[in-house]
Amino acid sequence: MTKAEKVNFVIDTLENIYPEVPIPLDHKDPYTLLIAVLLSAQCTDVRVNQITPLLFAKADNPYDMIKLTQEEIKEIIRPCGLSPMKSKGIYELSHILIDKHQGEVPANFVDLEELPAVGHKTASVVMSQAFNIPAFPVDTHIHRLMYRWGLSNGTTVQQTEKDAKRLFPEEKWNKLHLQIIWYGREYCQARGWKLDNDIITKTIGRKAAINEYLKNQKK
Repeated sequence: MTKAEKVNFVIDTLENIYPEVPIPLDHKDPYTLLIAVLLSAQCTDVRVNQITPLLFAKADNPYDMIKLTQEEIKEIIRPCGLSPMKSKGIYELSHILIDKHQGEVPANFVDLEELPAVGHKTASVVMSQAFNIPAFPVDTHIHRLMYRWGLSNGTTVQQTEKDAKRLFPEEKWNKLHLQIIWYGREYCQARGWKLDNDIITKTIGRKAAINEYLKNQKK
């Protein structure tokens, strides 16, 4: 298969498996999505979705959030991990949204990435999922799958994002990155990976990744 044929195979297969794809983090608007994505750093989406209702019951907008202390925020979000850093980020970015953006989450990368605790990946998720602006957030699943599929060299998430944007049509980025995440969780996991269930890797996968899998199976 040529690389173009591999790309088309990925798109067609994922569209067949996930014609409709849900956003993993529960939210109701750009602000609650931003907070949920911030909390998801080194934490599962399942855990975040358990904690955000508790936080948003007290504050689901920046004006209410700054009425809480950092300590109060930290205690609520503690199960998500990294709570000192995350609570500081939530409190400070809420102030900035009020002071600089009339309480609204900005719909551009420059302003988003200037917010405390908001990196490029978080900004990309908000841009794509809250504002429907083309972006390709790369998480651990996408990073792993792009390498296994031979579509990226897998050395850095930055390179994986560049490769994904170069290979896949821009109009498909927002849906496709979610499809790849769900596929990675269900069929191409980091651990407990079953190649027979993984039609994409089995069909177009990098030989080194498949050989490593087969080698591990013999142990």
